[in-house]
Amino acid sequence: MIETHAVDTLASMPGDAMTYEPHIGDTRQYWRDIVLGVNDGLVSMLLLVAGVVGGGLNAGQVLLTGVAGAIAGAVSMAAGEYLATKSQEEVLDSELELERIHIRDHREMELDQLRGIFADMGVAAADLDGIVAAFDRSDSALLNAMKALEFGVVDSERRSPIKAMVFSGLLFMAGSLPSVVPFAVTTDTRTGLIWAAGLAAIGLFLVGVAKARVTRGNFATAGLENMAIAGLGGIVAYFVGDLVGAQLV
Repeated sequence: MIETHAVDTLASMPGDAMTYEPHIGDTRQYWRDIVLGVNDGLVSMLLLVAGVVGGGLNAGQVLLTGVAGAIAGAVSMAAGEYLATKSQEEVLDSELELERIHIRDHREMELDQLRGIFADMGVAAADLDGIVAAFDRSDSALLNAMKALEFGVVDSERRSPIKAMVFSGLLFMAGSLPSVVPFAVTTDTRTGLIWAAGLAAIGLFLVGVAKARVTRGNFATAGLENMAIAGLGGIVAYFVGDLVGAQLV
């Protein structure tokens, strides 16, 4: 209701004031999984194939290593995100259940805590009693206030373990493809590595651009930053693989 009113108000203003940029919406809490999943697939698989190419494996061996690494990485990423998100949600649910008990049995302490939070936020002392009294009239309002202000959580920002798992696992697999596919179409490992590096660089730049679009940052800076981190890692991985491979010969 408040946001709708704000849109109507802005729409009635002349000139540039009519422009209203909406928030990201329901995907906001999953952008960590989206960026981490595809970025990790792009970076880790490029480093893996660079390392084994440097170690002297042929194209078939690199392809097998890449496919195994992509599957293992996707499953690990998906399982890790599911367990981490589920554990985080379970901890929060446990804390909220305890908060309900506190509101029932230690209400004055909770109200004093809420009063202190509002005071720290800069609410004038003369307004505190009235504001806190409004929350005192409703258990659900008091619980929601403490949930947001004490635990830093609102329901619309909570993450589904299933969605976090799917985003992370599938996007890791998608991010793995640019580094793996070239070795399925060429028998020359150096050519395959050049293609893998080029495709991964494009992917990393696009991820940086997408992130900048969401964060309203600089597209070029975000894309190049993403590429530089992976590029440095790929160079290190190649020479480490070359060094280890030479020791094994």
